[in-house]
Amino acid sequence: MTETTTEQIVRVVLADDQPLVRTALRMVIGDTTDLVVVGEAADGAQAVRLVEETGADVVVMDLRMPGTDGIEATRLITEGPTGARVVVLTTFDDDDHVYGALHAGASGFLVKDMGLDDILAAVRVVASGDALIAPSVTRRLIKEFTARPRTAPAEPRRRAEGITDREREVLTLVGRGLSNTEVAAALHISVATAKTYVTRLLAKLDARDRVQLVIIAYEAGLVSAT
Repeated sequence: MTETTTEQIVRVVLADDQPLVRTALRMVIGDTTDLVVVGEAADGAQAVRLVEETGADVVVMDLRMPGTDGIEATRLITEGPTGARVVVLTTFDDDDHVYGALHAGASGFLVKDMGLDDILAAVRVVASGDALIAPSVTRRLIKEFTARPRTAPAEPRRRAEGITDREREVLTLVGRGLSNTEVAAALHISVATAKTYVTRLLAKLDARDRVQLVIIAYEAGLVSAT
């Protein structure tokens, strides 16, 4: 007798005030077998309600919406009891908004001109518990980080003191936006080893995901503008 496995369906809420964006995402998600749209929101407050009502796993979140914007909605969702994760869809003129969403707890940052297949892949990555930032967005974030004064670096520095020299190297590279593959190449280690170091950093620094490691690296002074 052949054993069958049940595929985990990821429940998705689409939050964007542009109906065409929601329609495009809904249509492409409709062609998948592992993702399903359980709600659509035109503003942040509606997105928060839908997450609570539907038990959504992932929210694809626009940042600029009327009323409750994407940053506040992200904060309310990630601090809430549902466990839902947020993938932000942004544009290159949204630097300040992305910075705010990063601290609000978003786990993914994508640009709106990315291919729909790439957006779907990001939803799956975030749903699995990982984080994903488009390389172009990461570089903009780091530039934005380094242009801002560090208001309270002491605590993040203490958080980074309990790691080994090698882990500090890995944290620095992650803070610069490098993927596990790029970290492995830079340090001449295997991708599996790089992934192990990232996993250890997440545990030691009590970071939810890779996005928070970027914040810690910046606030610990490991990432500079040069």
